[in-house]
Amino acid sequence: MQDSTAVPVSPDEVGYEDDRANTPVTTVIRQRPKRGAVARYEEWLKEIIPVATRFCGHRGVNVIRPHGKSDAYTVVLHFDRIENLRRWLDSDIRARLIEKIRPYLRADEDIDITTGIEFWFTPPPGGKPAKPYKQYLITLSAIFPLTLIVPWLFSPLFAHVPFLATIGVRQILIDAVIVAGMVYMIMPRYTRAVSKWLYD
Repeated sequence: MQDSTAVPVSPDEVGYEDDRANTPVTTVIRQRPKRGAVARYEEWLKEIIPVATRFCGHRGVNVIRPHGKSDAYTVVLHFDRIENLRRWLDSDIRARLIEKIRPYLRADEDIDITTGIEFWFTPPPGGKPAKPYKQYLITLSAIFPLTLIVPWLFSPLFAHVPFLATIGVRQILIDAVIVAGMVYMIMPRYTRAVSKWLYD
């Protein structure tokens, strides 16, 4: 029997933005629904994900469903800084939602928190860590084309706005675009596409 009771969100739980800079952070949550509870778990995901997106600092979520012999779901949450991630993980609303799904899980959830690009080399459940030379090759092959393409794309802007082409300003703009592209667009898809080779 499905539990369709909605869990209200308190404004105090959502938090507020501030100007403090911090390192982007990712949490990897692994959960294993019982064999007959997969449909219930999928419905629960549709409930909890929109709630998480309402918390300040949320920058996206990816759900990696079981593959191969694994029965684990991997939920990847991106936040702008650790304080905002902790606000979500420690919130009353999340605790209540976890209690709703707990009877349908084989075991307690497993949570890992990482910062920066290292997350993209986290092996799948039961898998071997990626070898350093493979991490190097993947990162190099992703960054190198960006170092050619991004400056070329910015060149018309630099020509029309000379200030943006000055030393320091030019580089920070280019670097910001490259890092954002790596973290939020390229690496999630790239490492997934080459995962067989990466974790072999």
